[in-house]
Amino acid sequence: MEQLLNPSPEIKSAGGEIASAFDEFMRSFEAFKSENDARLDQIERRSADVLSDQKVDRINTALTEQKRVLDELVLRGRRPSLGGVKQFPTGAELEHRSAFDTYVRNGESSGLKRLEGKALAVSTNSGADGGYLVPEETEREIGRRLANISPIRAIAGYRQVSSNVYRKPFLISGAATGWVGETTARNTPTTSPTLAELAFPTVELYAMPAATQTLLDDSAVNIDEWIAAEVDTVFAEQEGTAFVSGDGTNKPKGFLAYDKIAESSWEWSKLGFVITGADGEFPEENPSDPLVDLVYSLKAGYRQNGTFVMNRRTQGEIRKLKDENGHYLWTPPAQAGAPATLMGFPVAEAEDMPDMAEDSYSIAFGDFRRGYLVIDR
Repeated sequence: MEQLLNPSPEIKSAGGEIASAFDEFMRSFEAFKSENDARLDQIERRSADVLSDQKVDRINTALTEQKRVLDELVLRGRRPSLGGVKQFPTGAELEHRSAFDTYVRNGESSGLKRLEGKALAVSTNSGADGGYLVPEETEREIGRRLANISPIRAIAGYRQVSSNVYRKPFLISGAATGWVGETTARNTPTTSPTLAELAFPTVELYAMPAATQTLLDDSAVNIDEWIAAEVDTVFAEQEGTAFVSGDGTNKPKGFLAYDKIAESSWEWSKLGFVITGADGEFPEENPSDPLVDLVYSLKAGYRQNGTFVMNRRTQGEIRKLKDENGHYLWTPPAQAGAPATLMGFPVAEAEDMPDMAEDSYSIAFGDFRRGYLVIDR
């Protein structure tokens, strides 16, 4: 007997909602291009209309809001249920899940104390002054959700460690080399490569979700799912701020917290920058030139997998820019859930990036998988 599996009404509804939101977003983008083309034509003819500027700004703002709503709908659909993370849990895992569930619902910790003491997995701060290990599935699911909703984590390099410091040797300069004949003497001895060590100390991020006793008493409530859903957004918000601008004290050091230097004078351990030539905006003539300079300031090996990082307001300003051939630099996503692109490179939206202002570093570009490392203990 054949049986057809139909998606649940919730899944079909979510899919239709995403498709509708994406269609509306694309219609708004076409309207934006039409109005912006008219505005640019007026500027070229030195007859810019204030009302035209205002109309473009209104559509641009609406476009930004529609993109935010679309991203939230897609993200909601990407959050899988914890029930399917591991199909065949072991007896020990089932016992731990049961003990953890009892602890959260009733405050009874004897089961967890016995299990974690037996496994020597209890932390040095456990008990009255600390806490207990969550089930492995819950931990994995929180990490998976963060990868979806934390913009920098999604594009950065990633390592998982068991110690409190991750040390990575880094090659600053390689061995000397050159072309010679097969029997020709090598006049210059090969020098040793120069190594530097990068140290990444791990720090602790916490959240305190609140629940009513009524919720905890409800046996139908999945505690694992509730915990993951409560902490993923707040963890992502805290991570987003730290990964961009954190000072490194009891938190990660953000990439904008490193010393910055003009790209033409770049040196090891510094972050290079390119100026726009105008305070808080792009230049009036050839406004796209600073973006081109930014992209091609990197060597090919760091440019080919590059990603732009900026907030939505900066992205709204970039939508108005065209290249010398009249093509828009910013391209909408090809489908719901895909990133927009700028000059062919994906755009990651990080709301913690600075707005466009005088002396601000509002746009970042590079291969973040090679340039920024996220460590989980």
